Amino acid sequence: MRTRNKRFSLWLNEKEFAHLTKQAETSSLNKEAFIRKLIMGADIQPRPPDNVVQLIREINFIGNNINQIAKKVNTENNVSQSQLEEILHLLGEIYREVKR
Repeated sequence: MRTRNKRFSLWLNEKEFAHLTKQAETSSLNKEAFIRKLIMGADIQPRPPDNVVQLIREINFIGNNINQIAKKVNTENNVSQSQLEEILHLLGEIYREVKR
């Protein structure tokens, strides 16, 4: 037996239909699932852009490098000019990646 046994029909114009389709696609849901979530009051967030996963991976890699430098500085109790320049370079890379 169907768990959803009530049918609801809705007429939309082209603009409304296009908007519904776009909203459903950006949330990675089909139109029916998107409308069900709206009806139930779910907070629907748009799907993040495709490059976000790669960006997070790159930022984690850069952060690991910074942590390694910080650990070395803390164990030696001093920091060289080249280490500071490397940290600034890595922070610059993070900034450039986020701005992309």
